[in-house]
Amino acid sequence: MTIDTATLGSTITASATASGEAQTRLEEDYTNFLKLLTAQISNQDPLEPMDASTFVSQLAQLSQVEQTIAVNANLEDITNRLATTGAMADIGLIGREVTLETDQVELLNSSASFDYELGYAADSVTARILAADGTVVREIEGLPGTIDQLHNVRWDGLDSEGLPVPDAVFTVEIQAETAEGDAIPASTYAATTVEEVSFATGSALLKLRNGSEAASTQVVAIQ
Repeated sequence: MTIDTATLGSTITASATASGEAQTRLEEDYTNFLKLLTAQISNQDPLEPMDASTFVSQLAQLSQVEQTIAVNANLEDITNRLATTGAMADIGLIGREVTLETDQVELLNSSASFDYELGYAADSVTARILAADGTVVREIEGLPGTIDQLHNVRWDGLDSEGLPVPDAVFTVEIQAETAEGDAIPASTYAATTVEEVSFATGSALLKLRNGSEAASTQVVAIQ
């Protein structure tokens, strides 16, 4: 169980540079404005003095920009704090068993379990368990076809011939049909363990024992 922290710091602080760069540009513009104002005042015609309202308006605009940058900096700080909190919460999932929507099912100690949910009521439901190469290892027929609930399926680790299958990760397909033979959509859920949290892509990704990756927002239950 590891944590990929190589890019964690840069991920959390990446947005902080935007307001800093904007503040730098504003300070340069403000300095240039004061230099220009000083030069114009020094060289103005005493008999026809310059209209000060123009400079007051420009100063007001610069002040509004400065206030906007300050607001953005505060928002970036809040965002960074939330990102840090979220990252620490994801790290806390390491070693925990989580359930999420997936078609990857682990056979451990000759036993596997998964859930499915149907989009519509079905007259026939069959679970097909496939090996990594796509070979159908087992078909479990006569499953419930009701809707608005999760149906649990347990696999005893035996293939279609009744022979034991070595522990591995398998793909499960739910084939649900109406009496007329129309296909019905189904979602499958399975539990696995979080082994690592990676920040390499700029956001937290959970690396799971079943070999897949998922965001913490995809987790529907934590054991």
